[in-house]
Amino acid sequence: MRHSVSIDTLPPLTINPIFTNRITRYFRISRIVTHMLVGVMTAGAVFPWASQPLKLRLTKWWCGHLLVAFNMRVTAHGHVPPPNQAITSTMVVANHISWVDIHALNSIVPLRFIAKSEIKNWPIIGYLARKANVLFINREKRQDAARIMQVTSRSLMDGDNLCLFPEGTTTDGTTMMPFKSSIIQAAIHAKATIHPVAIRYPNPNGSANIGVAYAGETTMKESMLQILSQKNPVVELHFLAPIHTTALAHADKNRQELTLHIHDLIREKLGF
Repeated sequence: MRHSVSIDTLPPLTINPIFTNRITRYFRISRIVTHMLVGVMTAGAVFPWASQPLKLRLTKWWCGHLLVAFNMRVTAHGHVPPPNQAITSTMVVANHISWVDIHALNSIVPLRFIAKSEIKNWPIIGYLARKANVLFINREKRQDAARIMQVTSRSLMDGDNLCLFPEGTTTDGTTMMPFKSSIIQAAIHAKATIHPVAIRYPNPNGSANIGVAYAGETTMKESMLQILSQKNPVVELHFLAPIHTTALAHADKNRQELTLHIHDLIREKLGF
């Protein structure tokens, strides 16, 4: 996180019904700060001795309640993993719009994320990410891709569920960037299941809610304040049909073809 949130810099009150008033935003900020502190204490005091299933349950609870504090509603559609049925060795592949994506996905199915290395140095968020065993990759070092591919493959073979945002960056939700294919090779090597997910943030009229996007020159502080100013933001998670890489391997589908196929599935679902 590059900036701390200051209530003194909240945007002025507006009469637009889709925005919140100042008192509501103050209340939400107090809930968020409290919830962040709970997360830090839980990660420091409970995670060191907690079993993996307990860590996953706590992660799901914490991420879900963080979005509640932001008054963000999550809706899941399609081939959603049943809450009472554990999935293993699955790589979720999704488009990337906001830092909210991570918490929205975790609130449905707890995942181990692959993220850019800069995040581990962010205050609070970086600490929580390290405690959550996030796999960090240095995108500026080509040789790091080989290392993360090996670690990712081993993690999948051990039964972990991972999440990859193969665009390597965020968009404003009105388009998609090309997918990078290198880490998807890990799923093929591990014979893991790939679960494509299309993420969108709709306005009430169905258009893209670009105010939720954490893209371009937007800072974390600005992004959080933009979300706090909205009355009822919504994130939609569209779980598409899982892809079993064992079957694809027999069909000789290479990682570039598979990556393009996944990109097309998500793009078509989003209507781009």
